[in-house]
This record gives sequence, structure tokens and C-alpha cells, in this order.
Amino acid sequence: MNASGRNKGKCICGEVEYELTAVPMFVHCCHCTWCQRETGSAFAINALIEADEVQLIQGYPEKIYVPSNSGMGQKISRCPSCKTALWSNYGAAKDAVCFIRVGTLNNPDVCPPDIHIFTSTKQKWVELNNTVPVMDEYYQRSKYWPEPSIVRYKRANKA
Repeated sequence: MNASGRNKGKCICGEVEYELTAVPMFVHCCHCTWCQRETGSAFAINALIEADEVQLIQGYPEKIYVPSNSGMGQKISRCPSCKTALWSNYGAAKDAVCFIRVGTLNNPDVCPPDIHIFTSTKQKWVELNNTVPVMDEYYQRSKYWPEPSIVRYKRANKA
């Protein structure tokens, strides 16, 4: 990510390309069984950012509605051609906050996890070194997020 916070991302085939116009508020590494099944991997890494800070450069993702563990469901924005999941919207934030799939960023290493969540169901072979907080389940945002990120999150949800 450059000094302005800009980082581009795209799907596998390149039909859909986007740009983050700010630094993400917080980055989750989620080890829940829903994320494992959805991604076909051991976890999902999601960078939380205001929806209006995600600018499409080209293409239009399709929104796929799927169930979620919370029971509230989620919308996954996918490339209509290659079906790469680019981001999700779900939970209390609904459309106001995008959960960007960090692996779709051109420079994903600038968004390491700020927290590991739902580690009670992580794969046994995944070893965490506790350099960032590790939660058995979810967590209380006010205890872990920096204050500027909390302000941004609240502002996004009021818009």
C-alpha cells in the first residue's frame, strides 16, 4: 500500500479490478468452519474497509447471497466470469463495510492480520505465534481496534 493507503486488487482472470482508497480499519484472520468451507482453505483473511473506499476500476462483480454462521447471511461479491470472491458484506455493518479478501490484493503482504478469530475451530496443524491477539471465538471491537478505526466504523454505519 502506498502512502495514501491505495492498494489495487483483482480477480484471477482480471475482469474485475478494484482499488482501496484508504488503509483498512482492521484485518481479521478467521478460522471458523464457515470460512474454511467457503474458501476451501484453513482460514480467510479479510481487511475491513468502508464500502465507499472500495472503487471499481473495471468490471462489475456479481453479488451472491449465502448463509452465514450468524444467521444473518452475507453477500459475496464475485467476478461473474472466474467466480473469484473479492469481498463480502455481512453482519451488523451490512453494505457499509466490505470484508476484502486480502489474497485478491496485488500487494497482500501489506495487510497482515491484526487478530485471529474463531481459533477454537482452527485446523490443528495451523500454528499461531501470538504476535497478534488470538481469540477462541469473536471479540469485543472496543478492546482491540485502534480508536480511529472505531470512529471510521461507526461513521460508516451511520451513513
